[in-house]
Amino acid sequence: MQPTTSIRRALIAAATATALFTGAGGAVAAPAAPPAAATATAHSPYGQLHPLAALSAERLATGDLVAAAKWGTGSPIDDPAREQEVLNAVAEQARQLGADPEATVRIFRDQIEASKIVQRGLHRAWDADPGRAPTERPDLGEVRKEINRINGELVRAIADSPAARSAPYCAPLLAAAAAHVRHERHLDGLHTVALARSLRSVCAEA
Repeated sequence: MQPTTSIRRALIAAATATALFTGAGGAVAAPAAPPAAATATAHSPYGQLHPLAALSAERLATGDLVAAAKWGTGSPIDDPAREQEVLNAVAEQARQLGADPEATVRIFRDQIEASKIVQRGLHRAWDADPGRAPTERPDLGEVRKEINRINGELVRAIADSPAARSAPYCAPLLAAAAAHVRHERHLDGLHTVALARSLRSVCAEA
């Protein structure tokens, strides 16, 4: 099937965003506004993919709080028990929504790894410059409640986007969505790298 005219326009704009988002030297730029089809309804391919990028960035922001909660406590960043708890929970949520639990778990493995990129990066920065380290320690239990809330929304976004995630134009549209989210949230280099990592498995493999 040939893509519609609106999708072709979106692909042209998204391809530009892809080049900017993954350009040489890791430099990342973002469009000041969504591409042509980005303003389409939530049922459009871009409309289905953008929430995945936005929620992933929101989840990454909690990585800052987790890093602060663990800072100076000796608690390891890797927490296999907690990670498995998250994966089990999202798989069950996916089943309840009639979504693919395997795809959901695959995406969430990337989400977890992306969060650890943020945590490790912040801890390295704070080690190098203790003056930048947090002076207050968030309650990790409360932070995890927020993570669980975002996880639930992300599972629903995954369940709502099977067609867009399996489409041949998924990758460029997702890159455009990620670039737009980066621009909206003013993400720094660390969080931009982590956002790309968090979205690695969103588009279904051919």
